[in-house]
Amino acid sequence: MTVVTLPEIMNPAFENRYGVPAFNAVDDITMDGLIKGAEESRSPLIIQISVKTIKFWGAKVIQEMFSNMAKRVSVPVALHLDHCPEPEVAKECLRLGWNSVLFDGSELSFEENFRTTQEITKYATQYGAHVEGEVVAVAGVEDEVGSETEGQLIPVEKAIAFVKETGIYCYAPAIGTAHGFYKATPEIRYERMKQVVEATNTPMVLHGGSGLTDDVFQRLISLGTAKVNISTALKQGYADSFRTYLEERPTEYNPLKLIGAVRSDVIKLAQYYYNLFGSEGKA
Repeated sequence: MTVVTLPEIMNPAFENRYGVPAFNAVDDITMDGLIKGAEESRSPLIIQISVKTIKFWGAKVIQEMFSNMAKRVSVPVALHLDHCPEPEVAKECLRLGWNSVLFDGSELSFEENFRTTQEITKYATQYGAHVEGEVVAVAGVEDEVGSETEGQLIPVEKAIAFVKETGIYCYAPAIGTAHGFYKATPEIRYERMKQVVEATNTPMVLHGGSGLTDDVFQRLISLGTAKVNISTALKQGYADSFRTYLEERPTEYNPLKLIGAVRSDVIKLAQYYYNLFGSEGKA
């Protein structure tokens, strides 16, 4: 297996209660390291890309790079668009063959978010793709999307209706997590996730995964989190790897050695999460 749909990765995870990491790759080094790590760990993998990264490289360039790298491995991998508030960007990615998108309409009214998400879900079906939905904005800014405060909570019944009626495949519930580095221990709304899962039997997505404790990860995965987003930890590890290598070798000018060392660190970071979330050996 190489490139697959989101349900092919997440359905087994949801049914067997393990999590699949969804890493925010930013370039060829991170993407290659994540995919190589997945192959070595025999783990399924979701590569996700921010709108900011798309505008830097181009959606077609990213899709072609992903496809070429995915062909080299036998584990299932999917390409996902993360936190996209722009319908046309989401549709462009779907037309280019991306496997799934998160349309982030959390800044819209509930009704407008519902209508637009439903529209994009119908559009995605033309391409055999799937949609992740979100109603309440997760606190924290990620690649210039979001705000420092969590959005206004809605009754759990409205969240359940959103999941059931928009046609989305998976859902990012508002459970108190945050993007970026945590400034304080988050208070997780486990019961809210449990209610949504029991009412919809839909795979959940955890946003703001970087910095949570192992026991929080395990409890949320046991409740139905099948996709666990990791962005900040990857960016921090990536930048620190460059910095450490260059500080230790101030007179070395061998780019391939530098890239190789950074990629090796990305592989190790990815494998840590494959093991932690239980996806290791599942491919």
